[in-house]
Amino acid sequence: MFKKFNQHLLHSGTDPREVSNGQRRDFLDFLLKSSASAAAVAMTGSLAACGGGDVSSPVAVPAPVTPVAPAVFAFGVASGDPLADSVMLWTHAKIAASTADVSLTWEVATDTAFTSIVRSGTLLTTEASSFTAKVDVKGLTAGSTYFYRFRDAAGVVSTVGTTRTLPAGTAVSVKFAVFSCALYSEGYFHAYDSAAKSDAQYAIHVGDYIYEYGSDPLKFGNSSIPGGRVTSPANDIVTMNDYRTRYALYRSDLNLQALHAKMPWITVWDDHEFANNSYVNGAENHNSATQGDWVTRKNIAAKVYHEWMPIRTPDVNNLLKIYRRFDFGNVFTLHMVDTRIEGRDRQYDNFGDADGGIGRYLAGITPNAGGIRPDASRQIMSSEQQNWLTSGIGASTATWQFLGNQDIMARMWFPASVLQVQATNPAGVPAAISAYLTAKATRAGGGAVSPLLNTAVNPLLPYNLDSWDGYPSQREAILQTVKTQGKRLVALSGDSHNGWFTNLTTLAGVKVGVEFAGTSVTAPGFESAGLGTLASSIDGSALGATAVGAGLGLIDDVAYCDTIRRGYLLMTVTAAQVKGEYVFLNDGDVKKTTYTAAVGRTVSIAATASGTGTPVIT
Repeated sequence: MFKKFNQHLLHSGTDPREVSNGQRRDFLDFLLKSSASAAAVAMTGSLAACGGGDVSSPVAVPAPVTPVAPAVFAFGVASGDPLADSVMLWTHAKIAASTADVSLTWEVATDTAFTSIVRSGTLLTTEASSFTAKVDVKGLTAGSTYFYRFRDAAGVVSTVGTTRTLPAGTAVSVKFAVFSCALYSEGYFHAYDSAAKSDAQYAIHVGDYIYEYGSDPLKFGNSSIPGGRVTSPANDIVTMNDYRTRYALYRSDLNLQALHAKMPWITVWDDHEFANNSYVNGAENHNSATQGDWVTRKNIAAKVYHEWMPIRTPDVNNLLKIYRRFDFGNVFTLHMVDTRIEGRDRQYDNFGDADGGIGRYLAGITPNAGGIRPDASRQIMSSEQQNWLTSGIGASTATWQFLGNQDIMARMWFPASVLQVQATNPAGVPAAISAYLTAKATRAGGGAVSPLLNTAVNPLLPYNLDSWDGYPSQREAILQTVKTQGKRLVALSGDSHNGWFTNLTTLAGVKVGVEFAGTSVTAPGFESAGLGTLASSIDGSALGATAVGAGLGLIDDVAYCDTIRRGYLLMTVTAAQVKGEYVFLNDGDVKKTTYTAAVGRTVSIAATASGTGTPVIT
């Protein structure tokens, strides 16, 4: 039986060595139950045949009962996309060595013993959906905790999950965890375990839930693989089976399963759910000559994402449209946007230019004789989504407007004097940085203004044209609209693998909102390029504690950053304040099997009449 059990797991993309003892116990429990049932049937038939009375009278013998094959819930349960009155439930159930449909009963209760079941129903898992199943449970009470489970026809019961609806009306406080960039081969998912043990009520994932790279040692994240966490399949994922196998691998991780079972998730994809640096018509890591048509691959990736994630599909006829909105009572509205697949133009730095696209960028943002920027029509999202976003922000009456966003939104502009030295003489970078920071400190102290601070002589240039910096005109349009609306904007971002807290400013330097950008779950950041010590220069803390948040670093809008540690954000939101805690694991070392979690910095922002207050960083 265990051989068949293992064969099933291999067929579904799961390494039997990674199956939990609980899953094996569930299987053994089924065997015991079915054995006992079979014995009872046999005994009943025997007693009936030998019963008392007139031996000449015919005795009705029950028809043989064909045992129902048990399903295996190898990847746990999950819930997601909570609303005030509903939530999505998810599971995966498959019969070993079979492609037969699996009939399931789902139950939602207010207690763990399921003595008070408030909703229930049935559904199927099928081969066509990779044996995953989702149900949108409606008619629930706002701001309430529920327990849920699935059961197959053989009596096998899944893990019991915990979920929660969104608050409605006046809410006191909301707490949630924010994640991004979980590279399986790069380390253990300690961040998920830590968050599961926290008092967070919800999880928000802003992209790169999986990575598409194969196990080739030359591929990103495969230089030092801990504990046999080798990606499967071995190739970059392209086909339907490839993507399904990769999700199964990730969902076999017990820390990930535990967090899915602990709280509802709200997710959006970034590029690696498809291929690195994706855009509408292609991706940096897609070769049509060897990997086929991009549109085909993109549609496959979207289908599998909707199969394996507890997401409510906004448009069943267009799986590439996943931007959606969540109201957390009167505290905040969360606008989950797609800045990657739905409408993005090709990145400036994806054309193979010798200067990395900077020339294209400068030409695009330099107004012509009519005062129009040539890149005014370039977009990171479609005009339709932009209108949906700004109209939704305008219509919301909540205190805060949160943007669930993949890429860094703030202006990450470095002085050209530092970037040029980095490109031509890396050994001279420390001196170039010191000169620039000294110039800033001197100006702040009332001293002479150095030519280094004259942007006509020493322009500020973006370091990452795949982020919002590569689409400055559309960013400007959105920020100007929010400014006119007078809303309090807070962006939650991922992708960079580093931790940031920044001000969101217009091209003229006017503050419109703030951005909390969390570091990655495991994917390496600046430290992998030997730039891990750059953080204190970027945020100005190299000049002393009083410089933190004062705009005295290499990047004007960065108030705090961490360029070496892995972890997640723990956010607490009230009508009066937004507090973000940057939680780090093992000081960044996620290759160890055990971990300790600690808060690196806490950033608090008060709601003011004019928007957001001055950040308090501790």
